Amino acid sequence: MIGRIAGRIEYKATDHVLIDVRGVGYVVYCSDRVLAALPGPGEAAALYTDLLVREDLLQLYGFPTLTEKEWFRLLMSVQGVGAKAALAILGTLGADGVSRAIALGDIASVKAAKGIGPKTAQRVVNELKDKAPAVMAMGAGAAPAMPDTELTEPAEPASRPATPAAAPSPQAAAVSAQSEALSALGHLGYAPGEAAAAVAQAAGEDPEAGTETLIRAALKLLAPQA
Repeated sequence: MIGRIAGRIEYKATDHVLIDVRGVGYVVYCSDRVLAALPGPGEAAALYTDLLVREDLLQLYGFPTLTEKEWFRLLMSVQGVGAKAALAILGTLGADGVSRAIALGDIASVKAAKGIGPKTAQRVVNELKDKAPAVMAMGAGAAPAMPDTELTEPAEPASRPATPAAAPSPQAAAVSAQSEALSALGHLGYAPGEAAAAVAQAAGEDPEAGTETLIRAALKLLAPQA
């Protein structure tokens, strides 16, 4: 499985990019949004990738973050959503937009993607809504794919061995989880005050909750009451 590509861009087409990795060219299909954000030919670039395998086809799809790659995989698990439709949704909304639309049950936003009808949009939201907190937690604090340093400047050798990092204390882990949950809720469009109040209440009810659990609990607290 090819999970990441890092090299120099040879050319960009309407739906894919060719990346040269030490003399081997990889064709990577991307959404319009990702293609527009990539640098021009001759520049270094890196993408997380997902390899689609069929009887008569091998295709790589590229994403700037692991969150977007995970949404691509989950979107394709929905009946009626193939690679083209998944890229259309991600190209229209972006990873944060998909998280927001699915977590909040916003069918109209999903339907805005080219080629996505109302029934498919409803299936996407219904089938993936419970999975949104996990993807949002994975994306909180995650770094985007970056070109290998050797493509630009050789890394200087370390002057001394690295010291293993100490394991975070339970209190530090709880603070980190709350911070990441706040960040994820902020991407959904919640105001800092209401997001902080919901996360604080969720953390008070379960002090050892991780990021995913806090996001899920906070979303329930923030959901409109019938």
